[in-house]
Amino acid sequence: MLSFQIILHGFLLWASMGFLMPIGILVIRMSNRHEECGTRLKIIHAILQVLSFLLVTAAAIMSIGNFDNSFTNNHQRIGLAVYAAIWLQAATGILKPDRESKGRSIWFSVHWLLGVTVSLLGIINIYTGLQSYHTRTMRSTSVWNLAFTVEIVVILFIYLLQEKWPYIKQIRSNLVNETATTNGVRNIFSR
Repeated sequence: MLSFQIILHGFLLWASMGFLMPIGILVIRMSNRHEECGTRLKIIHAILQVLSFLLVTAAAIMSIGNFDNSFTNNHQRIGLAVYAAIWLQAATGILKPDRESKGRSIWFSVHWLLGVTVSLLGIINIYTGLQSYHTRTMRSTSVWNLAFTVEIVVILFIYLLQEKWPYIKQIRSNLVNETATTNGVRNIFSR
């Protein structure tokens, strides 16, 4: 029974911190680039983050009720920090000031910094959780470590690609325009 609870705890936190939250971050970054569907993407971001928050809360309740919480290992300590940071992050998301407000830039900085902290600590804690699971059960976690690493690399690649996508589109557009101009000049001289 305890093994099932550990697996469920890990799955809930992976679904939250390892999947929904990073996807929510990618979605909100897209909303900043696409004005025409920005509001819809912001709603999707909020839904993904609320689902993530609910899963983290369920996993926290589960760990408090079922596991030894002596905080003698890094997984438990980091987990406690993640729980605190995600609750604070949720509060900042709810208390978002209007765009015209003087406090908006401070709010944005705090919300962004908390988001980065939650994301990084969440990723680290998934790895420490896999290590704790291996230590407790002596079952191999190599496949899960590899799968999660591949997932993080793909998400990071998409994150970085989003940053450079306008630049890539501009270069492509310039190349197309130069090719069209060059071909037009060739057509004039080939007559």
